[in-house]
Amino acid sequence: MSRIYLETYINADLQTVFDLARNIDLHQESTSKTHEKAIAGRTSGLIEENETVTWRAKHLGVYQNLTTKIISMEKPHQFTDEMQKGAFKSLRHQHIFRYVNGNTVMTDIFEFESPLGIIGKGFNTIFLKNYLKNFLLERNRLIKTKAESITASSNLTSHEVAT
Repeated sequence: MSRIYLETYINADLQTVFDLARNIDLHQESTSKTHEKAIAGRTSGLIEENETVTWRAKHLGVYQNLTTKIISMEKPHQFTDEMQKGAFKSLRHQHIFRYVNGNTVMTDIFEFESPLGIIGKGFNTIFLKNYLKNFLLERNRLIKTKAESITASSNLTSHEVAT
């Protein structure tokens, strides 16, 4: 099984980052390069525990569907989604959120296994792990930008009211 571990430091509150990370519409915006679209289950707004979403996206020149389910959620500290149906042998994505020194630390633990045994393992090593890491980094950049923009806007409004 392959594993990707990422930490993203975001100058925003925990709840804002948590909600952006589970926002279907923002996810679609972050994956515009692969034309990713929610086509079944929860297709917009904030996904909740026990809900599913089916994504349709173009990866490696081929349209594919992937259905995931939120199998656990502790607001605003974590949620985990697992593949129910799709091209992988298995896929599990933990999203963990901590507030540290005025920043939210968003941690992704993304574990996946390709089908096709030894051929799949070779493909993971040579290409897929890096491809998926860049996919997650793109998503995280957008979450960070949006969250920090919301926080800056909120701080500006508070300051303007206080003066």
